[in-house]
Amino acid sequence: MARIAGVEIPDNKKIKIALTYIYGVGRTLSKDILKATKIDPEKRVKDLNSEELNDLRGYITNLDVMLEGDLRRDVRNNVKRLKDIGTYRGSRHASGLPTRGQRTKTNSRTVRGNKRITVGSGRKPPSTPT
Repeated sequence: MARIAGVEIPDNKKIKIALTYIYGVGRTLSKDILKATKIDPEKRVKDLNSEELNDLRGYITNLDVMLEGDLRRDVRNNVKRLKDIGTYRGSRHASGLPTRGQRTKTNSRTVRGNKRITVGSGRKPPSTPT
């Protein structure tokens, strides 16, 4: 497995998808990175040579975009700030509920910890007649 930006990316995936395993890199940024480094997006990670991997590592470290640990820390601090100042959004984060106005009567059951099981899902098969 190749290690880029402190993340082990899977060998058997195409490089355009494998780069999205880095927190903060989506498909668009992945495509832009590959275009800038002139690497074929359809190539698999295991088929990349060491020169291409070094080009990727160098380009990603020189990006002016927050990735991985810095981005995670920033998001965590933003949520902590909302909780500390006592905002409504902060209280929703603290209780694990949707923060952007989504309804909770019918959706987000698993987020709320209210996982309901349908009537027939756990039913035993009928016994054989004797």
